[in-house]
Amino acid sequence: MSSNTTPADAVSAAESQFEVNAGVARATGVLALGNVASRVFGLLREVMLTNLFGASAAVDAFNVAVIVPKALYDLLIAGHVNSAIIPVLSEIATQEGRIALWRLVSVLLSLVTVVLALLVVLLEILAPHIVQFVGGGFDLATLQLAADLLRLTAPALIFLGWFSVLSGTLYALRVFTWPAFAGAGFNAAIVLLTILLVPPVQLTARLVAPGVVWGLARPSDAITAAAVGWLIGALVQLVLQLPGLRGAHLHLTLNWNHPAIGQIVRLYTPVMFSLVLDTLVIRTFSYNLASQSVEGSTGYMNWATTLIQFPQGLVATAISIAILPTLSRQAVSITDAGRQAFRDTLGLGLRLATTLILPAAVGLFVLATPIVALLFQHGAFTPFDTVITVTALRLYLIGLPFAALDLLLVYAFYARQDTLTPALVGLLSLTVYMVAAIVLFPTFSLFSLMIADSLKHMVHALVSSYLLARRINGLGQQRLLRTIGKAGLASLAMGVVTALLLPYLIQSIGTPSLLHEGLLVLASGGVAVILYLGLSFILRIEELRWLWGLVRQRVKV
Repeated sequence: MSSNTTPADAVSAAESQFEVNAGVARATGVLALGNVASRVFGLLREVMLTNLFGASAAVDAFNVAVIVPKALYDLLIAGHVNSAIIPVLSEIATQEGRIALWRLVSVLLSLVTVVLALLVVLLEILAPHIVQFVGGGFDLATLQLAADLLRLTAPALIFLGWFSVLSGTLYALRVFTWPAFAGAGFNAAIVLLTILLVPPVQLTARLVAPGVVWGLARPSDAITAAAVGWLIGALVQLVLQLPGLRGAHLHLTLNWNHPAIGQIVRLYTPVMFSLVLDTLVIRTFSYNLASQSVEGSTGYMNWATTLIQFPQGLVATAISIAILPTLSRQAVSITDAGRQAFRDTLGLGLRLATTLILPAAVGLFVLATPIVALLFQHGAFTPFDTVITVTALRLYLIGLPFAALDLLLVYAFYARQDTLTPALVGLLSLTVYMVAAIVLFPTFSLFSLMIADSLKHMVHALVSSYLLARRINGLGQQRLLRTIGKAGLASLAMGVVTALLLPYLIQSIGTPSLLHEGLLVLASGGVAVILYLGLSFILRIEELRWLWGLVRQRVKV
């Protein structure tokens, strides 16, 4: 305590910090719940598409029609939100008040409207050429269908842009509920509208006690319903933001001369560099290469990615959100104690992520086949599609632990107001990805992309950890390696035992059906969880104890 700080001041500061932590905990809980809801509805969306269309050319066309406006949105708008829009709007709201905030938001909405409207017109005109560039390996019929679908999904770009500005405004005002559940509304709208708009066709269902075996067959042009659902879904998530903005004075304006616009552009430039690379390589290069392999290739990629996103989002994203505010405060400290606190907080996050992501990756690897069969192998989705999806998923899982830890490392750089280093490391890792995919493609075809993706995450995580450790004088490597060893051993043992028990569980549960598949996943997953928790107790993994204390604290909050 400094000479100018009284005990009363210390108590007041502690109480203030407690209130901040409680607010962050509540906000994190809301955002996590919204994340879960969004991913559940997103999974339902993928299950619905597999049941209606399987791994078909129609799904390939739909994926291309969606990926183009989504890539433009990510490049031009989405990256601004966390890196620039929220910080600037928060500063304006705090220092200049609501009137100044509404003026800046009005300018942003006007700029977004003009820029995105021009892009939509270009997409409508150039749709055949764009889908040819993205999906060059598709046949003419698939390319034509993709062009038609792109003309339907393109206007969603405007709704997505407006949503980003309005949700960023709500975040700046510390209103979290409406943005948190926007993704769930988006995916739910796609599911509902696709089911309602798909033309009535042959629908067969036969009861097989105690479950149901059913099948659907849809013509390829029925995929149009999914494209319409995607457009309306973008509108739904925009409308969901409006209740949180009651009383806001927003209007379109042609006066775009606002000093904060330049500030936003300067903050976003390094992030835009990374997103350009991501768009050109991950979105365009990957889809083009995948289109030259098997039919339904983009579907296999998307289904495997959907499953990967559950542990990635619920572990890495949740922990990153939880520690980022603390890291940001500690990063500005010039004292030795402040620097040590930064290292301790980051080290705890890395160790906690390790204890959760390793068993999740191993468990998903072992149970990949029953999980994919439960979620997707119905209707037009065949056992062959399950084999391809499972193989893709398992290859992606190799890089999942690296991706989870890497997200925390990137957030640590951002907390230190360094966005250039992650961008440069991203350039290196994307180069590795492209070279590996091209070299491996003649041998592994579609699966070369999954192998290359895992290599990319490995390179990014290892290089980022090396650079960050040099700048902050270590990451607590000894404790981290000890946790990796214990969690890795517990996860490996859990995976081996679960894999050995799986055939007996399949035999015990009986004839395959939807109900039996669900019971199999629940039983085997429950066995895996119990095994890991028991082994963690035996090996004394301290981070799980910390997690339990955090959960209890948040429940009390």
